[in-house]
Amino acid sequence: MPWQHKIAYLLDQSVGISFMDGTGTSGILCDADGSSLYVMEYLYHSQFALKHYSYTMILDIHPFPSCNNR
Repeated sequence: MPWQHKIAYLLDQSVGISFMDGTGTSGILCDADGSSLYVMEYLYHSQFALKHYSYTMILDIHPFPSCNNR
């Protein structure tokens, strides 16, 4: 399934995002529009940042697994 089809199911969920350049990030998928994803990421201490990533940067997106799947 193309990653764009997963967006509706992953909103407000913890996700991992892999980028075209081989890097990745994780956070809560807060929103999506026609060209960007908006992800709340933890920085440090009590600081968080809402970051946006262009669809052209994204290779895939995955939900976090359940903690029960050890």
